[in-house]
Amino acid sequence: MFKKILIANRGEIALRVLCACKELGIRCVAIYSEADRNALHVRFADEAICIGPPRSAESYLNIPAVISAAEIANVDAIHPGYGLLSENANFAEVCDASHVKFIGPSPDVMRLMGEKEKARVAMKKAGVPILPGSEGVIQNEDEALEWAKEVGYPVILKASAGGGGRGMRVIRSADELPRLFQAAQSEAAAAFGNGDLYMEKFIERPRHIEFQVLADQHGHVTTLGERECSIQRRHQKLLEESPSVRMTPELRKQIGDKLQSCLTEIGYVNAGTVEFLMDEDGSLHFIEMNTRIQVEHPVTEMVTGIDLVKSQIRIAAGEKLSGILPEKIEMRGHSIECRINAEHPEKFTPSAGKITAFNMPGGTGVRVDTAAYTEGVIPPYYDSLIAKLITHGRDRDEAIARMSRALEMFIVEGIHTTIPLHRRIMTNPDFRAGEFDTKFMERFLAAPPM
Repeated sequence: MFKKILIANRGEIALRVLCACKELGIRCVAIYSEADRNALHVRFADEAICIGPPRSAESYLNIPAVISAAEIANVDAIHPGYGLLSENANFAEVCDASHVKFIGPSPDVMRLMGEKEKARVAMKKAGVPILPGSEGVIQNEDEALEWAKEVGYPVILKASAGGGGRGMRVIRSADELPRLFQAAQSEAAAAFGNGDLYMEKFIERPRHIEFQVLADQHGHVTTLGERECSIQRRHQKLLEESPSVRMTPELRKQIGDKLQSCLTEIGYVNAGTVEFLMDEDGSLHFIEMNTRIQVEHPVTEMVTGIDLVKSQIRIAAGEKLSGILPEKIEMRGHSIECRINAEHPEKFTPSAGKITAFNMPGGTGVRVDTAAYTEGVIPPYYDSLIAKLITHGRDRDEAIARMSRALEMFIVEGIHTTIPLHRRIMTNPDFRAGEFDTKFMERFLAAPPM
């Protein structure tokens, strides 16, 4: 097992990794920007090293600075968390060259699954269902028109090198394709430094469902069920739950078996998430893979009882899944996570500043992952996520009931948060009935408050 790990992240995920390290008896090193000097991950780490100014490009994304900190602290491994450098294959390569274990998949596999079209090919080869679409990157508008005609409108253009809604355009007719192709290409190039696009059939009212996977260095892969991530705004997730109300045991096993086959074939190692769209008939279609731990991993932990972050570390240390996971993985009850962002709950504008009062809810079946505290400052330089509120219950109704009362007891003053928005969602009849899709928030926000 590792003796010392550097946590190449900040905020709640840095604290989450720190907790896993302490439970495993591993010393941990925090890195921080000048803006995070008083952050909790800095306070609770065994060692802490400042790596630069507030802007991420000059600190958390500065690979030489991160590696220098790792060498100064003489660590065995680096855990990248999510976001920032977590899916940067170049960073993983530099870790290897510096003889520091990167807790994640190999650089080659990260590149393979990070390029969406190559990932589609790998999944298709293993029999994982994918949406009809282009074969490879589309070179120009004429080729896009040909593929759109073959696939059938509506279609969607996606950036091959990234996600989050950037470089993405829905096209409903041949007349609008040239303009939207150029717009998507320009946006993808600006966001990812790569303007490559591919095309898929567009599903009008999909659900967004993802599978959690773990894979060791000995060729063993397992899936830990699915998460429902359909409650999102502008392709940014707001709320997740596990299991999905639309999933059947048969479909869960079918997809799980095919993912095991695919990921074994490509040599995938560590944690990852495979994302799908579910159409109105209940069929799943692969869209992409995230080669890291996800923000929403706690709901899987709550229903399986498996600590995913500790599993990541143990896998990276060379342990087999058979020694990490129980012989039989069971999904028990239901779990929901609400992302609490430092944003205005109606305008969705960022709300940086000092927290003047902070009270976290507790009680049976309630978990809060956060790095926020009273008198703590939310800086304007980073992602707006300040807390994750997670509940677990015997069934979905109990998980919702616990979430509703926990949201009422969650107090954050001094800044705006999305807590009022989540309280409204919990009372929505369609949400409570499990009748929603990725367009839920558009309808929800357009309707007058009840």
